[in-house]
Amino acid sequence: MVRAPHAPQTTDQVALPPDAALYVELALDDAERERLRAAAPGPVWFAGPDSASADDARVLADSDLALGNPRAEHLEKASRLRWLQLASVGIDRYVGLDWPALGRRLTVTNLGGLFADPVAETCLAGILALYRGVDVLAGLRAGQSWSKLDVRPGLRLLSDAHVLILGRGTIALRLAELLAPFGCSVTHFARSAGDLRTRQELDAALPRFDVVVGLLPGTDETADLFDRGRVDRLRPGAVFVNAGRGTLADEDALVAALASGRLGGAVLDVTREEPLPAGHPLWSCPNVILTQHTAGGSRDETKRVVDLFLDNWRRLASGEPLRNVVRWSQGY
Repeated sequence: MVRAPHAPQTTDQVALPPDAALYVELALDDAERERLRAAAPGPVWFAGPDSASADDARVLADSDLALGNPRAEHLEKASRLRWLQLASVGIDRYVGLDWPALGRRLTVTNLGGLFADPVAETCLAGILALYRGVDVLAGLRAGQSWSKLDVRPGLRLLSDAHVLILGRGTIALRLAELLAPFGCSVTHFARSAGDLRTRQELDAALPRFDVVVGLLPGTDETADLFDRGRVDRLRPGAVFVNAGRGTLADEDALVAALASGRLGGAVLDVTREEPLPAGHPLWSCPNVILTQHTAGGSRDETKRVVDLFLDNWRRLASGEPLRNVVRWSQGY
């Protein structure tokens, strides 16, 4: 099918033809596929996640809008595409593209805010598991070992803990809400709206926190923020949580602090290398909970993704601002 080209558009002025073709690269059940077919005025193509297929790349190149996370090399060649709704919050795989040029015709939106509840709940669950010894007790159960007298003296209360949250986005604010009933004192580190705004302020304050939670996007500014020096500044017995990006922390420094017993534990949803390779010390390091990048998951996850996409499509059709437009100059 030969289709007339679009006129150039800016990222805030998405224009689609009346028979807009939709490309979907996402694992969906039949009900969600039918919802998309019913909403689409033109053809809909379903590809498997992370497709390397030449046919899929060809269809993407002739589509007007897309849902999913196509390969960067396929996206770059999709000259007709005007709007991409990512099926993720992260944009890491696309940051190397020429966005000053590509951004003149292509608007990208992500899932910002969609995972606030599940990620915040995972962070809270991990912290409570370490404080209440649930991780240790689960291991004892697997070995059929009754060690009540060994475990009980080390249990801690989250009540009145001092918590530092790195970030002030939707997940960070939701986690602060969940911590409120425990009487926790919550401090945010964020460049423009945090209680702490500079690295100097962060360094001075770090030793006073019982729990530090990383919820920052992956940018040049946040990479290696928790280097060995800052890991060493954490209070003895502190719990470190990372559900943002694996590039945030020096994993060797974390492992050393955990293995020595100086840190009280870590809850890691993200790591620098995923899947975490066999033999990596984080597999066997004490007091570590690895949630394997599942924190955003829930039974209705794909339904919620489709809901957001369809709401954005409705907004586009009615001339309303799209939700979660990625600003490439800011890195998120």
